Amino acid sequence: MTRTSPVYHVEMRDAQIQRCDWAKGELNIAYHDEEWGVPSHDDRHLFELLILEGAQAGLSWSTILNKRAGYRRAFDKFDAHRVARYDARKVKRLLANPGIVRNRLKIAAAIQNAKAFLAVQKEFGSFDAYIWQFVGKRPMQNARRALREVPAKTAESDAMSKDLAKRGFKFVGSTICYAFMQATGMVNDHVVGCFRWEELRKAARTQLPARRRSTTG
Repeated sequence: MTRTSPVYHVEMRDAQIQRCDWAKGELNIAYHDEEWGVPSHDDRHLFELLILEGAQAGLSWSTILNKRAGYRRAFDKFDAHRVARYDARKVKRLLANPGIVRNRLKIAAAIQNAKAFLAVQKEFGSFDAYIWQFVGKRPMQNARRALREVPAKTAESDAMSKDLAKRGFKFVGSTICYAFMQATGMVNDHVVGCFRWEELRKAARTQLPARRRSTTG
């Protein structure tokens, strides 16, 4: 699901701040300001967002953000080695856990994706080295002015989806892959009027860290 839309104005510390329209509510605003669109090269963080984007399918992103702490507890802080070893008893406990989306297919996909993730790490040295190939290892800088300009998927997300599926990953359709690309900063899809759009463009030009504060804890 693509979550970019026109900006709106918010009073914040006596200043007018423009944000993407979906950034409403405390969790969404924090996620928008500190994490969404920031280039990520940390394998555990990439694995976390890959699983969360798959879990989000058919639901709102706000639902996933509200359950994010529960997911981190339930999935061993997204340690792929541990998740890959989950057995039937662990699945049963997950299906009874109200802190996550209790969908058998999504839980099974998370376990399978952990196994495929580890195989990619073994082949490429890191998942980061593999996944960033789909954008030439540099963030794509878009200049969207309105929601109608934002595609649900792109040629890059199509290629990523096809290759991930070939490697055994589940819940990695092109739309999910594009949302993952937006979340991990592979593309800058903040709209032009949003204050984060220019911050991330500037960070990409100077090759300085763009993350304001870690939210992956």
